[in-house]
Amino acid sequence: MELINQHAKKIMEECKVRARDAGLVFDNETLEYIVTNRDLIELSPKVMIPTLYDYWVHDVEVLREQGKYKLYPNNPYETVINSRPAISFYNDNNPDWMNIMIFYHVLGHIDFFQNNILFENTWHDDFVGQALADKRLIDSMRSEYGRWVDYTIEFSRCIDNITGFFQSLPKDTFAHENMPSAKLTYYIEKFLQEVVEAPSHDIFREIERYNELVAENKDLAETVFFTDVRIKYPEFQAKFEKYVEESTKKVDIMEYIRDNSQFLYKEENKWMKSIMTIVRNTSVYFGPQMRTKILNEGWASYWHDELFRKDDRISGHEIGYAKLNAGVTSISRIGLNPYAIGLRLIQYVEELAEKGKIDYNFQMIRDIETRENYDMKAGKGKEAIFNLRSNFSDFMLVNTFTDQEFVDKHNLFVVGERFNQDRGTVEYYIKSRKANDYKKMLVDSLYHPVVIDIDKNRTNEDNLYLVHKFENKQIYKPYIADTLMGIEYLWGSQVQLETTEIIPVKNEKKDKKEFRYERVLYTMKDRKVTKTLL
Repeated sequence: MELINQHAKKIMEECKVRARDAGLVFDNETLEYIVTNRDLIELSPKVMIPTLYDYWVHDVEVLREQGKYKLYPNNPYETVINSRPAISFYNDNNPDWMNIMIFYHVLGHIDFFQNNILFENTWHDDFVGQALADKRLIDSMRSEYGRWVDYTIEFSRCIDNITGFFQSLPKDTFAHENMPSAKLTYYIEKFLQEVVEAPSHDIFREIERYNELVAENKDLAETVFFTDVRIKYPEFQAKFEKYVEESTKKVDIMEYIRDNSQFLYKEENKWMKSIMTIVRNTSVYFGPQMRTKILNEGWASYWHDELFRKDDRISGHEIGYAKLNAGVTSISRIGLNPYAIGLRLIQYVEELAEKGKIDYNFQMIRDIETRENYDMKAGKGKEAIFNLRSNFSDFMLVNTFTDQEFVDKHNLFVVGERFNQDRGTVEYYIKSRKANDYKKMLVDSLYHPVVIDIDKNRTNEDNLYLVHKFENKQIYKPYIADTLMGIEYLWGSQVQLETTEIIPVKNEKKDKKEFRYERVLYTMKDRKVTKTLL
């Protein structure tokens, strides 16, 4: 692995100038390395962070990738990590014209990393440097505590996917001058609906009253509004303060165990807290990347296409570029290509905004012909997609803009699978062309870890009581026993997990599957798990 030569660096700097002229925003300093396929295979398990701590699973993944590479040789073009400065890696046999396209793609990623609000906690950190310090600390612990260090890493990584990523984001990040305050939101959405259980017409009347006060005096509207609220509902302020206290005190399982385990409080075990912190911080750092895969890759693909096609250096390589770009951004009929879906959703939003279709008046139009011919020539396409880049996650993008017009425009469909008994083969067929079904398929493919809370009323130093929030998906049962065993070790005593399981029901009609739900309690004590029906 070595830095790119001065010739390639000059090309990269020229690409930066053109990218900035197009509106992309990123730091001046970047680092680019030339790597071999073997280097990429060895770095991939560490999420391309060379300084990340060593862990035996990384070695297993390297061996697995080496075996796959022998069977299916491939040539990764690039990868980029969100660090300060941003670091990108390029294959050692890319020609210049290909590097120009790839540089634009990488600059799209860097722009996304440094401007999307989900990455705000990473904007001022040198994660590569911090990872090196963490690696050295763990190496020093290994020399003192041996295999127990790896056990602690193992048990911490069992639950690192349910760290409180969104809770760690600065709350003022999402504030906007036109957004309602937290107090007003609580009053309308929680207090009136759940505490008072007011009828809908009373809620609408309160909203109308607030809007009238805003129209009279925007600066004093909320003060006057809540003066009347306190007279009508004297208990409101106390309820609101309690709500704020509970919402700000919420912690994830790893945090709670680290800060409250009597086992970890013992002098001989305090070193484990440092490892748990390292594992948790690493997980939180990569959290935004897992939640923006489609949008991030779509954004980078949009800009490599937008900028490279206008670059005079494409001359003579149009066919090679077309072939390479099609391989990256073509729509998969079976499975999901995040580059393709992300790119087309961004282009779709740009088209809508250019014609003024991201507007309430347009949404109210039901006539198909009128919708197709609607064009207010608003010219706000770039503004709209830069708003996506700054404020959206994958879920927001997919859930907001995957409509029937988008599905029809790109001939998208949901694929079903069935067994052909006559031929003895599996067949794929078009199951649905409806936007809601296609949207559901996309949403189901997104990263969505389980939600598990701590029941503090039933938790003490002898028992940690966990409650799984059931969202129509059960926890993957083969992992439950090993995960609870790891939690038991870190907590130092019994652990219980309350969850819901989906049980198939026998039905004479084989064409329709039926299920029932059971609330169950798993108990891990002395490394033995039992399950009881609640």
